[in-house]
Amino acid sequence: MTHTRYAFIKANWHSDIVDRALDGFLQLIPAEQVDVFDVPGAFEMPLLARDLAQTGQYAAVACAAFVVDGGIYRHDFVAQAVVDGLMRAGMDTGVPVLSVSLTPHQYQETNHHNAIYRAHFVEKGREAAQAALMITKTRAELTRAA
Repeated sequence: MTHTRYAFIKANWHSDIVDRALDGFLQLIPAEQVDVFDVPGAFEMPLLARDLAQTGQYAAVACAAFVVDGGIYRHDFVAQAVVDGLMRAGMDTGVPVLSVSLTPHQYQETNHHNAIYRAHFVEKGREAAQAALMITKTRAELTRAA
């Protein structure tokens, strides 16, 4: 029997935090059903998400990134562009593209903040897996009913 496959894209910026989302995702979806892809940063996720979705191999594509204010650019603009791009990738391909991209208003690279966000990303990864499983099931039911 063929298992449903999922793609998981993760940005390498703040990978010590972002990788926890994959940990949470894999708590609900077996690793054997998940292909993992790394990209340099959040801005690169929408294009790869679209490319992966277009292959027809994946029931859903989950994308994880941590976009913080680096003091050089407006991180809120980057975050908005990423979320818009991910939504467009899903709409253009008909494959659900899920975002586990967080943009905190207040983040400092302290042990305290890093611990908080690591734990939060595990939870967000689990939520993305729940969403992927639910949308896969719902879409399969729609296909059977048609």
